[in-house]
Amino acid sequence: MSKTTTFLKKTGSFLFDNKVMIAFAAICVAAIILSGSPISFVMDGVFTRITRNTFTVLALIIPVLAGLGLNFGIVIGAIAAQIAVFWVVYWGFGGFNGMLLSALIATPLAVLFGYLVGRLFNRVKGAEMIAGLILGYFADGLYQLFFLVIIGGIIPVNNPKLIISGGVGVKNTIDLTGNLKYSIDAVRMVDIVTVLFYAVLAVTVIKVVLHLLKKYRLTRGDLIFFGAMAVLFAISYIPVVERFLSTDRLGLLNALIVVLVILAVMQLVKIVKAIWIDKEKPKTLVKPILMLLVFGAIYGLTYIPQIEQVLMFVKLPVLPFLLIAGLCWFNHRLLSTRLGQNMRTVGQSQSVAMASGINVDQTRVLAMVISTVLASWGQLIFLQNIGTFSTYGAHTQIAQFAIAALLVGGASVQKATNKQAIIGVILFHTLFIVAPQAGKELFNNAQIGEYFRVFVSYGVIALSLAMHAWKKFKKEEQPSSELPNPEESNLAPAAE
Repeated sequence: MSKTTTFLKKTGSFLFDNKVMIAFAAICVAAIILSGSPISFVMDGVFTRITRNTFTVLALIIPVLAGLGLNFGIVIGAIAAQIAVFWVVYWGFGGFNGMLLSALIATPLAVLFGYLVGRLFNRVKGAEMIAGLILGYFADGLYQLFFLVIIGGIIPVNNPKLIISGGVGVKNTIDLTGNLKYSIDAVRMVDIVTVLFYAVLAVTVIKVVLHLLKKYRLTRGDLIFFGAMAVLFAISYIPVVERFLSTDRLGLLNALIVVLVILAVMQLVKIVKAIWIDKEKPKTLVKPILMLLVFGAIYGLTYIPQIEQVLMFVKLPVLPFLLIAGLCWFNHRLLSTRLGQNMRTVGQSQSVAMASGINVDQTRVLAMVISTVLASWGQLIFLQNIGTFSTYGAHTQIAQFAIAALLVGGASVQKATNKQAIIGVILFHTLFIVAPQAGKELFNNAQIGEYFRVFVSYGVIALSLAMHAWKKFKKEEQPSSELPNPEESNLAPAAE
């Protein structure tokens, strides 16, 4: 097979596997052009929605890997977060401490809810997505009963800002201004650096003690990491650096430069290691050198006035992006652990997993618990960024929009990755931003754009589920169709 044929086959395979993502990207580009929206406005809105929604979308990955499919029951994690937010606001806590208290209350609730959902899914194997969808509606009914009847009716609550005038039930909207609004977004970079340093210091001290007790082997990497954090912490006291880190927002241009510098340093480390430590052949240096050239070219593009203007316009809250990066790292590292490997085995074949001695039901329950807890944290990030708490509507469509975003990124019912989740959030929410304006420009009615984006979100989910059902049907049909015909088989009995 020639190189051209191989290239064409790979290209065709890539286009087919990513057809939904490519089609959605084309729709987004067309909608941006039709809307006439400035690129700076679109970019600012996209990064705001990345901050707000990505954590929740990433919480869907683990159940997919564990064979539970698309977790429509993620709404239950959001409910746990909203219960916590109500009580924290009622008690008068605010700021980052109030958000930590919200997470402290929401986490055990989410663990309990995730455990119950996991137990239920073990009884309806093969129909988890349908069960999760129905369970979400059932949980919403209980949630409304709690907030409309029990609060104020059974549990005495006296707060005219939160409770309906009759004294029973919670108001439709709760303003989070002055307590939890931007409680995560507004954390300063210097505070993040300080907390990270002391956290790394505490972990390093524990490792040293365990090393002295001969229960842990301290590695060079541990010391290098601590040294790097110590240097970063010391640099933060330089007046110029301290003023730079004293803000809670990082310009997109500065963020891009920081990322490029970090990536360039990583490539330089590879080059130095290859030349002076491993003493590898020059061929191994080609990729790092090419990557350095690419990073340099990207940095050069930032001097183009139009691009520079957009990059300087967008401001990013730092902590939410660090939390998103941390969850990506967690999802990636989980797969290298025994639990992660068990989840992947269960997702591929439950019969093989059982034969390998894996407790299938327990593994599935753990996957649901982790996903539900992460979903509750994602809802906390969402609510503090929005700044208002829609008591009876904030959680209703979280599952549909999160799942649609994941699928738009190229994920499926059986496979999902961090990259697909992030790409999906970017594409899906780009359409959400520009669709109303595009509808107004095309039909002089912005509401048509609203209908279109909702239609697309449900359409993507329906198409994915239909493809999953079709593939499952073909897989079940294949063994019977491939059985040899007894009349033609050499094993067929001889005719009398």
